Parts: sequence; C-alpha cells; structure tokens
Amino acid sequence: MNNIRTPRNRLIFAALVIAALAILLALDLANQGLAWRTMYSLTGERQPMGQIRGMVELPGNLLRAPLRLETHAPIQHVEISPYGVNTFLEQEVELEKRERIMQMISDAGFDWIRQQFSWEDIEIHARGDFMDRRNMDVTGEISAWDKYDNIVSLAEQYDLEIMARLDNPPAWSHANPAIGQFAPPDDVQDFVNYAAAVAERYRGRIRYYQVWNEPNIYPEWGEQAVNPEAYTDMLCRTYNALKAVDPNIVVISGALAPTLELTGRDLNDVIFLQRMYDAGAGECFDVLSAQAYGFFSGPTDQRMRPTTVTFSHNLYLRDVMVANGDANTPIWISEAAWNPVDSPDVPADVSAREAYGSVTQAEAAEFMPMGYDRADREWSWVGVMFYWYFKRPADYERNQSWYYFRMVEPDFTPLPIYDAMREYILHNPRTLYRGTHAPDHWAIFRPAGVERIDTPETPYGYSIQIPPRGRVGFWMEGTDVMLRLRSTGGESTVITNDRAQDIRLTVTEQARDYMIPLSEFSMGTSISVQVEGDGAPVLLDSVTVFDQTNNRRAPLIAVGGAMVVLGIGWVINIIVQRRRG
Repeated sequence: MNNIRTPRNRLIFAALVIAALAILLALDLANQGLAWRTMYSLTGERQPMGQIRGMVELPGNLLRAPLRLETHAPIQHVEISPYGVNTFLEQEVELEKRERIMQMISDAGFDWIRQQFSWEDIEIHARGDFMDRRNMDVTGEISAWDKYDNIVSLAEQYDLEIMARLDNPPAWSHANPAIGQFAPPDDVQDFVNYAAAVAERYRGRIRYYQVWNEPNIYPEWGEQAVNPEAYTDMLCRTYNALKAVDPNIVVISGALAPTLELTGRDLNDVIFLQRMYDAGAGECFDVLSAQAYGFFSGPTDQRMRPTTVTFSHNLYLRDVMVANGDANTPIWISEAAWNPVDSPDVPADVSAREAYGSVTQAEAAEFMPMGYDRADREWSWVGVMFYWYFKRPADYERNQSWYYFRMVEPDFTPLPIYDAMREYILHNPRTLYRGTHAPDHWAIFRPAGVERIDTPETPYGYSIQIPPRGRVGFWMEGTDVMLRLRSTGGESTVITNDRAQDIRLTVTEQARDYMIPLSEFSMGTSISVQVEGDGAPVLLDSVTVFDQTNNRRAPLIAVGGAMVVLGIGWVINIIVQRRRG
C-alpha cells in the first residue's frame, strides 16, 4: 500500500483507472448501452465523439438566463391533431394522381395538408383576371380556379384540413423583373386582394391561411434585403382583409426559416421576429409559423446554442413571444424533416449536398416520429407540424439536395419515412402531456351528449358540458393533473378515477381548480371524469398536466457535462504531470 502513495505509482494507478473507465465507456458506446442512450437523449448525437462533444457543450444551457417558455399557459389552436404534410398537388396534371396522393396521406393517418395556392397560378395575366389562357391551343380559356376547386373537394372527400399557403406573385405585379420572382408586389394591396379572393371563394371550406413563406431569407423576399417591417405591413393588411371575409379564419404568419445569418439577404429569425413585434405584428396573426429541420443532430438534442441550429430552435422563438406578451399564441411548424442524402440513390454531384444536414433513409424514418413525440411531450405551445414533403410530380430535381426529403417517389413508391410515420400515427395513443389543454383537445374522449358551450370568460373562450351520468376521459403522462370545473346550478358531485382510486369532488357554480395528485411515476395513467346521476351538468374549462420528473433534466445535464469536462481535465493533468516527471 505504501508503494501506491509514491508520486510515480499514484500516476500509474490513476492512469490504469482512467484506462479502465475509458475501456468501459468505449464498450458501452460501441454497443449503445446506458451511457450511449443517456448521451443520445441529451445531445441527439449518434457517434461517440459527437456525444462526448455534446456533453461538454450541454452545461452551456445552464450558464445563461433560462428561456421564458410559459409551458402551462393556455394556448390557442393546439387542441387539434398535429399530423400534417406538405403537398404539391397543383403540379399534378392528372386528377387520378391528385386523388391517389390524398388517399395515401389519409391512409397514413395525417389530418392536414399544407398546400400552396400560388398567386401566379390563380391571378395569372392581370389584376382581377382569374382565367387561364396559357394553353389556349390545347385547352382554350379555362378558369384558373378549377385546379384548386378540385384540390379543396378532394381534401373534403378524404377529411383533410388545409393550411393554404398564399405567396408566389405573378409577373404582372412587378414593374421591374429584376426584383426577383418571389419578391412582394410593387403594390401590397394587390396581394391583399388576391388573398381575400381566395378566402371568399373557399369561405366555410378553408379556415387556415398562411401569409407568405420564409420572409426572412433569400430568395423568398426577392433580389433585395429582407424587411421585417415591410413584411409586417403586408401581414397586418392581409390579416384584416381575411378577417373581414370571415372572422373565424385563422391567420398564420409566414414560416420563419431558422438561420444565424445577419446579412441583408438573410436575417436571423429571432431578430426578425422581434422586429416584427416592434412593428406591431402581435395583433396580426393567430398562429406563428416556423420551420424545424434537424440538420446534423437527432430530435433529442437538448443543446441550446445561439451559434448552431437544431430541431429545438423554436424555443428561441417561443422565448421572444413570451417576452412580448404573446404566451397564449402557438407555433405551428410548417416544414419539419431530416434529409436522407446519405443514401446510395443520391448522385455524387448533387448540389449543396449537406445544406440541410445528412442522414440515412433509416435515420430519417426514425427521427421524424421521435420529433413529433418530443413536440407532443415537451412543447405545449406547438400545434400542427407538417412534414416536408409528400412527393414531387417527377424526378427532374434529382440534382437538388432538397429533393430527397420526399416521403414517396414520383411513381408513388413509399419510402421508409412514409411507413414509419404511418406506423407512428396509427398506433400512437392519444395522450395529454405537460401543459394546459383545451377541454375539447383531440386527446380527450368526448362521447355524444357532451356539448361544447361558449364561455367567453374562460381561458379558451369555451367549455364542454358534461351531463348527469356523462363522462369524459383521457390518457395522460405526468405527476399531477388539475381540472378546472364548475356546476351549471347548485352543487354537483364529480367522480374522477385514475385506475388506482376514485376521488369524489364537490363542484359549485364558482369556477375552481381541482388538483388530483397521482403516483410520481404514473406513466400512461387513464383519467375519467363523471358527473353523478342526480347532479347538475358540470362545465370542464381546461385540463392541466404537471410533470415534476422534467425538473430532473437540468441536474442531469449539469452533472453529465461536468463529469465529462472533469474527466478530460483529469487526463490532461495526468499527462502534464507525467511529462514533468
């Protein structure tokens, strides 16, 4: 034992310990053991060196002020199904192919499509002219609306909701063609009138409209510097015009592209959003839209570094929204995906090969369902997420890296991502996670006889009315659940059940929050709420799920990152001492 205490032997002993630990860690990482899974759950990195680097970077999350997320705020427009996909139906000439696309989307369980209603394809030749004379020698003069009428009818046939993307100006809207194809029109009122025309034609059939796309990056604002103030003016004027057509229309801002650039052509989305708020945009959209690409790490990446864009980037936008008093407004993800360009079918000379990241087909198919799952579990402010994209009409863009995001080949052959999303959507149980949820949330089972009642004084502006002997239920994951209840007359007795016990609540006409504690590890708990037969009907205003297990993540990040840093420091110190000796 005394020999071990000599400086030389202590160094040898420490080196042996480090070597043994390094071997154990290497074996664990090589076999994707506990350490690999833990690091992956925090960094989204699959390769050992990337995981170690990620663990070193993670403690940086704790060195700045925490992001303001207001996880339990009552947020509008997130009570609906989150499953959407981008489509290019307007480019499919054959009606049978459009219908086949809709059928495949519906069969996979998707409930939404994001479909462009291209301005240059609707008001083609001149202001107020909605006829199509581009193929006079073949078709003669036809209505430019015909194609989009068909798309809307197909969506109704297959029970798919449309988010209509309004952009892509016609040539006549620019006096100077050099301004660029995608530049806003010389007269913004022309765009406003086009948007109102679309809304008038599809009043009661399309409710969700997106105003422009990626206004913060090139080339979506044309051959000129992007301009948050000019975009805000367009957004606000279009918002007012759409609401004048139908006050029930939901206006969605143009999707902000995640970028760190500060050039004139591209502007960091966080800065762009703050300038939008400064210009008054807070009153001009019901839903903020953003893109969410995974780029070079997986969906579990928890690192929040202002110098890198990951799948978690929307948290920065949420922080800006809360800081500007907009905590009740949701974010919808207009485009989300990982690009499988690391595949044998991708040409070697494809342009900008890794501009959007690089994964395999198998990884893309694994990551996207996990991305939906993470949004559902952790981001209560995120509503619909649209996969980018379903298919293109042909393969003439095979030399473009973005072509490989497709879910289905042009000949309708499904790729692994299609099967993975279909499996996830059709078999993933509807569950309430951490956050405050509307009473008619799509995960809350509401049988016939349970009505929705307008209640303007409540967080969501409505409640659901549970009659005597009526019952609603839901699955949840968390440590506690809070029900906001009130009786419609006198006292009523409500029985709640979490499979382990019944809890009887006396509900009065005064709205009140009833906290129901659950087992700390009650994952997948089923909750039912039933009014006793002789009681007055009860209104359910909201359901709030708390999950205290999430509070353990910060210490895990700190400890894990610190251990990696200390281990590296220890090795360096040993090497230095050895050289000095």
